[in-house]
Amino acid sequence: MKTDDTKARHGSGFFSVNPSAQKRHSLLAAVLLAAAALSWGCAGFVAGTNSTNPPPPPTYSISGTITPAAGGNGATVTLSGASSGTTTANTSGAYSFTGLANGTYTVTPSHSGYTFSPASQNATVSGADVTGLNFTATAQTNTFSISGTITPTAGGSGATVTLSGASSATTTANSSGAYTFSGLANGSYAVTPSHTGYTFSPTSQNATVNGANVTGINFTATASATFSISGTITLSGSALSGAAVALTGPAAANTTTNTSGNYTFSGLANGTYTITPSNSGDTFTPANQSVTVSGANKTGVNFTATVTQSHTVALAWIASTTTTVTSYNVYRSTTNGSGYAVIGSVSATTSPLAYTDSNVTNGLTYYYVTTAVDSSTGLESSFSNQATAVIP
Repeated sequence: MKTDDTKARHGSGFFSVNPSAQKRHSLLAAVLLAAAALSWGCAGFVAGTNSTNPPPPPTYSISGTITPAAGGNGATVTLSGASSGTTTANTSGAYSFTGLANGTYTVTPSHSGYTFSPASQNATVSGADVTGLNFTATAQTNTFSISGTITPTAGGSGATVTLSGASSATTTANSSGAYTFSGLANGSYAVTPSHTGYTFSPTSQNATVNGANVTGINFTATASATFSISGTITLSGSALSGAAVALTGPAAANTTTNTSGNYTFSGLANGTYTITPSNSGDTFTPANQSVTVSGANKTGVNFTATVTQSHTVALAWIASTTTTVTSYNVYRSTTNGSGYAVIGSVSATTSPLAYTDSNVTNGLTYYYVTTAVDSSTGLESSFSNQATAVIP
């Protein structure tokens, strides 16, 4: 007897049909698809984890000490190579460079007045700090000089020469125009000459001292254009001979008027000067004058002298009727009715009783009083009436 399954197979025209097998294939396909989906999800999760930023690379340091501390303290330490930097050693001579990546570096110390052993050191940073990169400082016992000559001697003799740079100093060129700076440590310097009335070529020069004296730092002086200031001093319309005249400003000088009352200051560079006359017993109008020299001579800087009138004050008074008076004190003040101070004493035997005050100033008013003194008892009377003197 044939089964329904057989009938169905014949009726459908299919060669073979197995429903159970078809279900298994569908289940297997579903399982495979689910596995594929799970695999895709895992792949997406892993990709998300890989997108996080990596941590920064580590950094390291180079350190050491410069001994003795006298040479290490304040020394400048320079780093070059994979990166560069500068630091200053502390009071113990210790130094440190931090935040360094792997690489090769050079460390070089420097300190004015010292040399170092070794002069520099290489250091390779490779995954760890580098320590003990030490140096020994030695004070320079050898010193050197910088010298030269300023020509011609007219401009060189007496010229001021200034040194700047690793150390500073000033010297004066001798009568031959030669100059020298000695006791210099190794280093870079600049030399600059100056002299009133001269310019210099070159205006300054650099000089490097490196274990030997430096010579031949020479200059040429050229006279600048110069000018003069002149004038006449008169007294009562006539020449005043022998009056002193002083020049101050960019240059200073003194001269005396000749028999014609004339004076001259020559060899002056451009600038503003002050001329001041003086002569015993005379006053001058004006008292001084400011004169600006600007590319030309200045003439007619004249003054008028006037004889100074001296004044005195003559005082006289009536003697006290007291027979024990031995002297009189004379008092003076510039304040009416107060502020008196003793200026002299007169013996009671003087006849007539008088005193002359020669120390007075024109234009002031003076107030005088006297007192009677008994030297045996030390008693002094009250002030007399006040006398007034107006000095013209």
